[in-house]
Amino acid sequence: MDNVIVVASGKGGTGKSTVCICLSVALVKQGKRVLLIDCDCGMRGLDIMLDMEQDIIFDASDAVCGNCTFGEAIYKSKNNENLYLMAAPFDTENELSPSVFTQLVDSVKDSFDFVLIDSPAGIGSGFETAAAPADRALIVTNAEPTGVRGAVKVRRKLESMGKKNIRLVINRFDRKLFTQLGFYEDLDSVIDATQTQLIALVPFDIRISVIVQRGVAGLNWSAAASVFDCLAQRLEGKHVPLAFKG
Repeated sequence: MDNVIVVASGKGGTGKSTVCICLSVALVKQGKRVLLIDCDCGMRGLDIMLDMEQDIIFDASDAVCGNCTFGEAIYKSKNNENLYLMAAPFDTENELSPSVFTQLVDSVKDSFDFVLIDSPAGIGSGFETAAAPADRALIVTNAEPTGVRGAVKVRRKLESMGKKNIRLVINRFDRKLFTQLGFYEDLDSVIDATQTQLIALVPFDIRISVIVQRGVAGLNWSAAASVFDCLAQRLEGKHVPLAFKG
């Protein structure tokens, strides 16, 4: 099974990391063993969102430099059974190359049902590293022009890297605000503009951000949980309808 998935976005602020966390929790709820890899070198945040900041001693760069074993750089979540994290390096000079990161992922992926890679926003060198070992990609955007433009750039970059299984997640969707702003005629216009098949539409819910910023993802949940449950099933190839249609 193609179990390595990069979660990317063309611009910051789309909620990409939150989607990554919520999806991983949904997969764990379905009995999957999941490894989250933070690839946002210098700006890592998944450890905070999972209340694991004080647990991290080694990161991905330590593993490849021989400061620890690969297994010692993987930490088990305290709040979510079968969810594990490998942290990004604190310093940008320790950013891994695409080839080295691919070797790292290849060495650990068989121990997990899914590996989710949280890419830095944009299409720079960090994105290329994050996307290199991925079998599939999720592009996270909001339903507004700058987010859509970024999504198109990410898609084109992924395609240039030979990635073909690419799906769209529209995050923080608020129908009333979407209509008031009038950037697009309808939701289909957003999807068409991104040139990417939709796999999930996530409603705006402030509770999601509050939950993950407090480091309690999986302990409490929100009305959007069903959307991520649906997304998790879709990633496994199950034919389920969108849990939220706007």
